[in-house]
Amino acid sequence: MSIDPINVPAHVAIIMDGNGRWAKERGLPRIAGHREGVKTVETILAACKEVGVKILTLYAFSTENWKRPKQEIQGLMKILENYLPKFTPKLNKEDIRLNVIGEISALPVAVQKSVKKSIESCRNNKSFTLNLAINYGSRQEILRATKAVCQGALSGGLDIEKLNEDDFSKFLYTAGQRDPDILIRTSGEMRISNFLLWQLSYSEIYVTKKFWPDFKKKDFVDAIIEYQSRRRRFGGH
Repeated sequence: MSIDPINVPAHVAIIMDGNGRWAKERGLPRIAGHREGVKTVETILAACKEVGVKILTLYAFSTENWKRPKQEIQGLMKILENYLPKFTPKLNKEDIRLNVIGEISALPVAVQKSVKKSIESCRNNKSFTLNLAINYGSRQEILRATKAVCQGALSGGLDIEKLNEDDFSKFLYTAGQRDPDILIRTSGEMRISNFLLWQLSYSEIYVTKKFWPDFKKKDFVDAIIEYQSRRRRFGGH
């Protein structure tokens, strides 16, 4: 069975889970799994573009991930710092806009500089958007948006009685983007882990037991075909 080009999800969100367990199974340090996971990012990004997806959102580092061992966190930050400058030319070549969602200001200064430089370099690209969720937590995002709404109401610039879902969405990190059509989670965990709680309200969910480093193009295609087999009702019937 092949992908129906008429029914391709415009926005795919992925919880990239299982890097550490992938490494442990091979007797390797956890950071080796994260390095291998970077290769999968490039594979799936290429697959998205090939099938016609327009937005890809990847859960790279959550606000809860700071609880991990210090050495692992330092390794993850170093991957971000070093990888983005190497990856940015490819993003520009393929007309991919980079957007980072999350509290960037809490990241190490060197990582902040790397992130901001890549974002600026890609800001005029239009054919595809790659969202990296870094130091991201959805409850925190919703709280941040709520505070912004309150400030707007107190200043008189926002009529709280007229506030609707579309208006509120403008205060989220993903403002201006359509909500994900499908959420893919690797490693078999059956939870969404504080990821895009608002945006995933009516997204299809696809879970695979494969660890992220083992998630290949065929696995992605299988997820899209499964998505296309479902009837999306949006609570209507």
